[in-house]
Amino acid sequence: MNIAVLLFEDFETLDVYGPVEVFGRLVDLYSIKFYSLNGGLIKNRHGVTAITERLDSIQESLDIFLIPGGLGTRIEVENTVLIDKIKEIATISTYVLTVCTGSALLAKTGLLDYKHATSNKRAFAWVITNGVNVLWDKKARWTVDDKYFTSSGVSAGIDMSLSFLAEQHGIAFARRVAFEIEYNWSEDRDCDMFTIE
Repeated sequence: MNIAVLLFEDFETLDVYGPVEVFGRLVDLYSIKFYSLNGGLIKNRHGVTAITERLDSIQESLDIFLIPGGLGTRIEVENTVLIDKIKEIATISTYVLTVCTGSALLAKTGLLDYKHATSNKRAFAWVITNGVNVLWDKKARWTVDDKYFTSSGVSAGIDMSLSFLAEQHGIAFARRVAFEIEYNWSEDRDCDMFTIE
């Protein structure tokens, strides 16, 4: 499966590289490329940089579109060119996965309307303003609705990615990957220990 990872200035490091670690070690099954609106080098507040291709270079159907969160989402939700491009690519993707406040970007497209979704609990109040018709689940670690997988904050993207593997390849396969990366997988998607009441 081909995976396109969206990057933008001030993306959250683990939102990206957590899922990339999960999928990236399965080189016979998944291939990963990084994209941004205009291509080139993208940098975040941690000083992590990545070379990206232009989103326009995605011309045909895509297996997985991964949208991370991070402080940069506060600016990018107002970037109508990016939001339109996210909508276009998400529409042609077989699956769309979001981590943290990446769900705010997807919600802004309208594609999550009347679908179950979640996000980072510390940013939840802000995220939900970007999709008033979304069925937001504040307690979920991650959600699955049709082709849309959304996860809570930061490390929850790893849990969601392992859940995706379980759906595609079976629970034993996903548990083996979790063991290989020495990760204590939280398998209960309905319970996020970081929920703020």
